Amino acid sequence: MIDNNDFKIRKIISSLKSSPIRNIANSVIGKKNIIPLYFGETDVATPSFISEAMKTALDEGHTFYSANQGIPDLIETISCYSSDLHKNNISPSRIMVTSAGMNALMIASEALINPNDKVICITPVWPNFMRCIEIMGGKVIEIPLRHHDNDNKWKLNLEEIKKNIKDAKAIYINTPNNPTGWVMSRNEQLEILEICRKEKVWVISDEVYERIIYDKKVAPSFLDISKDDDLLIVVNSFSKSWAMTGWRLGWMIIPEGLINIFEKLNEFNVASPSSPAQHAGLVAIKEGEKFIQNMINDLKLSRNITIKYLNNFSQVIFPYSEAAFYAYFKIKDISDSEKFCFDTLQSTGVGLAPGTSFGNGGESWVRICYAKSPDLLNEAFEKLKPVLS
Repeated sequence: MIDNNDFKIRKIISSLKSSPIRNIANSVIGKKNIIPLYFGETDVATPSFISEAMKTALDEGHTFYSANQGIPDLIETISCYSSDLHKNNISPSRIMVTSAGMNALMIASEALINPNDKVICITPVWPNFMRCIEIMGGKVIEIPLRHHDNDNKWKLNLEEIKKNIKDAKAIYINTPNNPTGWVMSRNEQLEILEICRKEKVWVISDEVYERIIYDKKVAPSFLDISKDDDLLIVVNSFSKSWAMTGWRLGWMIIPEGLINIFEKLNEFNVASPSSPAQHAGLVAIKEGEKFIQNMINDLKLSRNITIKYLNNFSQVIFPYSEAAFYAYFKIKDISDSEKFCFDTLQSTGVGLAPGTSFGNGGESWVRICYAKSPDLLNEAFEKLKPVLS
């Protein structure tokens, strides 16, 4: 029998752990009557005006390679969109279209991280970027948000960041945050940016949920306060704001003067993102504001249902969630969230995401995605009553 070592796969790749969320989802593939609240996507199909734009692009023959940077019209559209949203001039020469936000994060890792470079990651967080660091041979330094019992909110641990920043190559921050819904304040962004300028440390800001916020048009962004030459990469995606998770289309905003470097990495990863998808993305931005607002209104209803139930479950501690479409909550008296989620799936048919997916310290925590219809959420929470009450 052939041992895995015989294939001479890189050790770091062989040792990468599979996602606990995927493990749970894979355990019920093909089963009926499962309510999947584990994946981070809405249950709304991509709106028809975007799909029709894709069909038109295909009919018009936009089926060839595009420039590595992306199609010029989409680059210009993202430039105008971002500049208007953040009241700061974001030049087209700083923008590159990618095959989803995940592809942008991997490219950022390839561009910046040498073996043994240390990268601070603010956790809990969607784990994929931490794996990007490891794939490149870098070292992850987790600095968890602090959960304050007195006001039941998440807060940034600035003191710990300052202790570690001098030894770091970069700091990765996802705000609005998956899974907690935490939103970084403007003052925190200013302080982090100033520290990183002083120490010449990169900021990698994952802002894919910037429009999924409930009390303003857009969440605070490093783009609001940055300069063209700051060591800043901002990653965004079409997946969340325009319900395009399966389309695999995103973009990244980089410092002025580096587009040739990042174009090369796009070439060596995917050559160029899907041409017809890019044409659809252009229409999504230009015509999608009404869709985004309607989606936010629907999410508010689902969020209210979630808050009502979780605050009434006696076993649950639920910190306030400011943005995104997740509830991340602590369950009293559990110490193995992955086992809890497996057991709950078997007993209730409701799929949850274990907190261990999002970094150290998640053994008692669970995430749900509440971007679902009110009827489905009510059904899910009624089924969860016996295990959370």
